[in-house]
Amino acid sequence: MTPAISTAEMLQALARFSSAKVLVIGDIILDHFLWGSVSRISPEAPVPVVNVTRETLMLGGAANVLHNLYALGAKASLCGVVGDDPMGEELLRLLAALPSPTGGVVRVAGRPTTKKTRVIAHNQQVVRVDRELRQEPPPEALERIIAQVDAQVDDFDAIIVSDYAKGLISPDFMARLKTCLAGHRPLPLIVDPKPGRSQCYHGVSVITPNNLEAEQMSGIAIRDEASLLAAARRLLDELDCQAMLITRGEHGMALLERGKPLFTIPTVAREVFDVTGAGDTVIATLALGLAIGLSFGAAASIANVAAGVVVGKVGTATVSVGEIREVLS
Repeated sequence: MTPAISTAEMLQALARFSSAKVLVIGDIILDHFLWGSVSRISPEAPVPVVNVTRETLMLGGAANVLHNLYALGAKASLCGVVGDDPMGEELLRLLAALPSPTGGVVRVAGRPTTKKTRVIAHNQQVVRVDRELRQEPPPEALERIIAQVDAQVDDFDAIIVSDYAKGLISPDFMARLKTCLAGHRPLPLIVDPKPGRSQCYHGVSVITPNNLEAEQMSGIAIRDEASLLAAARRLLDELDCQAMLITRGEHGMALLERGKPLFTIPTVAREVFDVTGAGDTVIATLALGLAIGLSFGAAASIANVAAGVVVGKVGTATVSVGEIREVLS
């Protein structure tokens, strides 16, 4: 199959990422890592005892998508909710360090900031502990976010919706968002979805499920290229999207656009240490490609290279333009 974009064209596109500006809307998460080593099993239960040597707090969820955009040299802004708690303060501090505007981040009293704690020993995840409240934020918080989008949207070249099923993204919210966007110039609307919530994504530009999510959303077990095509086609038709990009781990990616054949992209990953946040890297790079006017295939090809870099890192990670250039060269 003819490549969607040449290496030289990829390098030219990467140089233009700094001119793009992307709005990210979605579930904001604080990623908490406890790093250490294991030398014995607990006498209290058959579990490893982790001797913690360091601790890190990082932007996660929609905030990690934002972080990836900044790492790729673009400008970006974030809309979502956090709690009126110490972890919410920490998130705002991390955002300010990018530096990213925080006017679209609404603090909600009584709601805990979503926090995922991962215990890592010898570069492997031992356990994950989640603190979260998945219910929809109060109406006044949603009103503030929609008002913020309405005020900012003309400054952006693309919009990402990062749905981690933590409460913000709902059919009602997406309907209000689309109504808001209808009053402005058309922009690519790219969604990282969650299964069981397909009604939220109808009519967007492109969604980016992973292989398992595509199976769950389509009801088709993906075993070969024929079943992959059937699943992608069903989702494309049911959701009335322009394109469907399925990320497939060691099998790379598969792109289906309306009226075009299935386009498969082999992985460029050399080693896979951790897939945490890899979907955030994919959607950020894809959005930047679309923001500067690339085709779906060309943007997906660059996103595939970025994903190949980030899965070689441990923990919630980002990728830079320099790292992508190094792979391409």
